[in-house]
Amino acid sequence: MKQFKEMFVAQLKLTFREKQAWFWGIFFPVILMTIFMVIFSGSSDNEFSAKVAIVDENPNPGSQMMLQQISQIPVLEVKNGKPVTREIAEELVKDQEVHAAIVLPEGEDATSILLVVNRENEQGVTTQALSGMLNNLVQQANLTAVGATPTYELQFESITSGSNEINYTDFLLTGMIALAIAQGGMFGMVDLVEMRRKGLIKRLRMTPANMNIFGLSDMVMRLLFSIIQIILLSLIGVLIFGANLYINFPSLLIVFLLGALSFNALGYFFSSFSKTSEAYMGVANIFSFIMMFLSGIFFPIETMPEWIQPISNILPLTYFVEGLRESMVYSTSVFSSSLWFGIGIMVLWGAVTFLIGSFLYKRKSIVAAR
Repeated sequence: MKQFKEMFVAQLKLTFREKQAWFWGIFFPVILMTIFMVIFSGSSDNEFSAKVAIVDENPNPGSQMMLQQISQIPVLEVKNGKPVTREIAEELVKDQEVHAAIVLPEGEDATSILLVVNRENEQGVTTQALSGMLNNLVQQANLTAVGATPTYELQFESITSGSNEINYTDFLLTGMIALAIAQGGMFGMVDLVEMRRKGLIKRLRMTPANMNIFGLSDMVMRLLFSIIQIILLSLIGVLIFGANLYINFPSLLIVFLLGALSFNALGYFFSSFSKTSEAYMGVANIFSFIMMFLSGIFFPIETMPEWIQPISNILPLTYFVEGLRESMVYSTSVFSSSLWFGIGIMVLWGAVTFLIGSFLYKRKSIVAAR
């Protein structure tokens, strides 16, 4: 225990001296999470809304009926609260003061409604939503015109595996916690590169020090570092940005421990073939950058292009993010098969990279002995 205590303190001092590890492990996730939450905070809780300009230059019974129905749609905000001319409406669209202009039928015999949008936003979500609304409005008008009564209606219901409603703030918070812990493991092993380069590891092996205790103290120190990360980010997300966490503690404990160890193994693997700290940080940065945007941290994987999704589905951070999200937001039980499937893939990454890293370290030791 005395040897473990002394090695743990030494590892702690090494970590405090490594400014890059602190930046990537603590400050970078906090800064990144703050930026994204400030931009998107509350966006998932607000109803969709769109500003439109109405053109009704030749009022008639048909256009008046359409105008009345459009005015009753709560998510549409009519510019100036009344119809404007076609010229004014087009200027409003060009200047992007409104999302679109709706030109009502110009006469009793007219049968079309025109939707005018800015070409820059032609493929946007708002344009597609407005198009769907007006199409539904036209279908209702057609049924009314022939005196038909609608037989079917669309009802909407959302469900979740958790017991509470989930918003984007909860989604992003768990993703950033996973990213912070992963980066702490991948960037935290840079001190091993410097120790090996300076010959400190070789000298340590020549002392009575137990190398297993040395490795254990390093692992415990990094787990402590990860606990600081998860507590700090959770407090910022909950107290400042109003995130909601519904934690299943047994699931969280398992996902946290195995995830932190797996990414420590990745960092150990990077250190095994890096000759300098610069080379190590370069490799870790590339791998971290790829996983940051392809692992569902900021946006669901399902929204990505189909050809990218298979790449996301093999990355370890994808399953760490999902595991933390299930245990901290959805309160998923520890007996969930989907939870253990993700844990299995994540642990497989950790085991394989650790074995390869150990082999490379051992081979270098043999070569050095010759």
